[in-house]
Amino acid sequence: MGSRRCLKLFICARIAVVCLFLVSTILLNKHAPEALDDAHFTGIVRLMAVSFVFSLVSLWLAGRLPLQAVLSRLQVVWDILFVTALLVLTGGIASPYSFLYLLAIMSAGVLLSRRDALYTAALSVIFYGAMVDMQYYGMLTRFGLSKNAAQDIGDLVLLYNLFLHLVGFVLAALATGYLSERARISEDALRLTEINYEELQALHTTIVENLDSGLLTTTPTGEIRFFNPYLQRLSGLSQQEAYNRPLAALFPELVSSKQLINHGCRGEFGYTDADGQECIIGYTASSYQDIQGKNAGIIVTLKDLTRLKEMEKALQRADRMAAVGELSARMAHEIRNPLTAISGSVQLLSQHQGISQNEARLLNIVNRETERLDNLLADFLTYARPRQPNFESTRLKPLLAEMKEFLISDQRFFGLEIMLSHSSDPAVMVDKSQIRQVLFNLLHNAADVTAAGGKITITTETGVMKDGGRPCLNIVVSDQGHGLDNTAMQHLFEPFWTTKSTGSGLGLAIVYRIIENHGGQILVESVKSEGSRFVVQLPLAEV
Repeated sequence: MGSRRCLKLFICARIAVVCLFLVSTILLNKHAPEALDDAHFTGIVRLMAVSFVFSLVSLWLAGRLPLQAVLSRLQVVWDILFVTALLVLTGGIASPYSFLYLLAIMSAGVLLSRRDALYTAALSVIFYGAMVDMQYYGMLTRFGLSKNAAQDIGDLVLLYNLFLHLVGFVLAALATGYLSERARISEDALRLTEINYEELQALHTTIVENLDSGLLTTTPTGEIRFFNPYLQRLSGLSQQEAYNRPLAALFPELVSSKQLINHGCRGEFGYTDADGQECIIGYTASSYQDIQGKNAGIIVTLKDLTRLKEMEKALQRADRMAAVGELSARMAHEIRNPLTAISGSVQLLSQHQGISQNEARLLNIVNRETERLDNLLADFLTYARPRQPNFESTRLKPLLAEMKEFLISDQRFFGLEIMLSHSSDPAVMVDKSQIRQVLFNLLHNAADVTAAGGKITITTETGVMKDGGRPCLNIVVSDQGHGLDNTAMQHLFEPFWTTKSTGSGLGLAIVYRIIENHGGQILVESVKSEGSRFVVQLPLAEV
């Protein structure tokens, strides 16, 4: 069955033919009135008018009726009747317009099928043959067709004429039907291909837009063409804003596009994202070709590696801390026994009445340093082999208030203001004594770097864990010290590393180990000359 568009096209073609024929008939009657008498001229004009009205109505119905097959067959039948009537009005067997039957046959082949085209050819032969026979036997004299015009041709020529029309109509039906069916098969295949292509395009778009990495393409000269949503969020530029901009203008750290095309490469570079955050971007670049095999540009994939790098550093730090912790435990046990003996001996000597004042002073120094060394060994053991936490559901607000009251009398905190702020106080599963040790260490560090008159702020608020999105309680200890440089940030939780002139460098290492055993995290934010923020993240207690 022909499409609605083809049906409208054939109806419009008929309207054009009718208008052209009507104009030509009027001009012929005006300039050569002897060619047509008044009766034939009037009949042709009426036929054209009826056909014009019929075509307009058909065109209106074609856009509204769903039964296109019925309307198409009606058009074919009308065309056959129209051509037959036209032949009668223009000389019958002598009329030159018998070729118009071919248009009706072609319409049937295109709009319907090959079988309908053959039916139309047969019907055209029947109508044409009936007209010739009726003229031959004088049945159309009332229309001005003399039987002598048909009989003068001769029976043999008349039959030959009918045979030629039959062969021509059948061949036209076969050819038109074959071509029409091939066109329909091609159209169906094209439609299926378009559907598959649209599905592939939709799938491709969905995949690219939901990639957890950046993807862009450039021309051979380095102008950006495609810019996926990941990069739009990273850079703060839309696809329209990034289009046709040089790659080096957005990511100047990348190597030149020529090198990328010729060799391809991968690497990392620092980048400041749309939110002003410093991040590490990893990239891979390679060239791609068009359908002719020519170089079409480069494809660059980019990925924010900041969290991955932080995880790598955390794993490296954990490995170092585990190795050093094991060594510390062994050394502590080996050193503590002779140290105890030395301490006991020194105490006995210091109690002897026969020693001089100078000797007593030296023995006190040995005793004091022995005690300090024993405390250091205790820290070693706490770090190397911490006891398993005794978890209990705890709210930290009363614990922090208690610590504040206790620290007021500590000389390290003289002249400092400790401020508490609680936006929320959910229960967490912690070991109270170990968390108290964590807070003591953090607060002592804050006091050591905060000048007199400064503030130390402790804030609790709910949030989510940085590495997994689990709900947690954030304990934030902020100071007004001098801040930390990049070197200090990299070694902050390593054992035996400290920025203080005195100290073992185990305080923050112990804090890290305790928080790790609690299933939490500790984060550090620091700005040089403005202070530091230590954020302890503890998982919330399950309700």
